[in-house]
Amino acid sequence: MLRGALLIIACLLIAAGVLVFALGGGAAGFGALLAGLVLLLGILFERWRYRNEPPPANARWQKTSERFTDPQSGRVVEVLYDPQSGERRYVEADGTPWPPHP
Repeated sequence: MLRGALLIIACLLIAAGVLVFALGGGAAGFGALLAGLVLLLGILFERWRYRNEPPPANARWQKTSERFTDPQSGRVVEVLYDPQSGERRYVEADGTPWPPHP
C-alpha cells in the first residue's frame, strides 16, 4: 500500500515537473521532475535489490539459535547461516522463505 502511494506521488511529481518546465517555470519544474525521478528509481531499485532469491545450490545452511516473532504477521521466523559465504537467510519456522512474496 505504501509502495503504491509512493509510486503515485512519484508519477505526480514527474508530471508536475514536466508541465511546469514546459510552461517556462525553469528550475522549479526541473526540481519537481528530478525529485519524482529519484523517488521512482528508489522504489524500483528497492524491489529489485531486496528480493528474496533461492539459496545457492552449494550453500550449507545451518540453523542458528536466533528466532523471533514477526511483529506484522505474528509468525515465528528462524535464521539460517552459511558459514562458507557468511550469508544469512530468514525462514518461517515451517521452512517457508521470509518475507513472503506479494
